[in-house]
Amino acid sequence: MERNFKTPFGEADLVVKSPDGFVCFVEVKARLTDAYGEPAEAVTYAKQQRYRMIARYWVSLEQREVPIRFDVASVEGDSIEYFENAYI
Repeated sequence: MERNFKTPFGEADLVVKSPDGFVCFVEVKARLTDAYGEPAEAVTYAKQQRYRMIARYWVSLEQREVPIRFDVASVEGDSIEYFENAYI
């Protein structure tokens, strides 16, 4: 639905619609190695708060209620791990 969705609160990497009807706000985190921890661990509380504000903003533009979810895509080298409902 959206890629690099910019708002006054920051940017969401992806906004996608899941097969079960949820609008998913996806933070994509990438690392070449795990020397500094897993990529998904970099999604801090502050980043989660920012994504909540981004989601509210997106919903206000749509002017309709939709079920939403916050997901994280963790990319490390050639490996991708996807976390649905990573936080609420």
